[in-house]
Amino acid sequence: MIITGLVLAGLAALVHVYIFYLESVAWRSRRARATFGIASDEEARLTQPLAFNQGFYNLFLAVEIVLGIVLVAAGTTAVGATLVFVGAGSMVAAALVLVLSNPSMASAAAKQGALPLLGVIALAVGLVV
Repeated sequence: MIITGLVLAGLAALVHVYIFYLESVAWRSRRARATFGIASDEEARLTQPLAFNQGFYNLFLAVEIVLGIVLVAAGTTAVGATLVFVGAGSMVAAALVLVLSNPSMASAAAKQGALPLLGVIALAVGLVV
């Protein structure tokens, strides 16, 4: 179960790296605008500084998880698992905030939060058993 948890958390990290790309690199592209429901290039221009910052937040969560996976693989299980729990747990918390603050974003919250939630559960079960 530990490996399953780490794989799920690693996939969540990849999703968040993609979100980083959309928010911090490609914010004004058609793809990013469609993904985030930005109606016009003007709206994208005005919100770009906020999206840029938010993208790095997502990247840092992904880095926590990747570093945690590396440390678990290197035998430093307690420290590595802690980093995975912090990174993936923060992703789950952010997904909850998203859906609670804007219920119309439930689909996006599910996409953002399902993999890290499953990763946390599987990793916790693997470490306890």
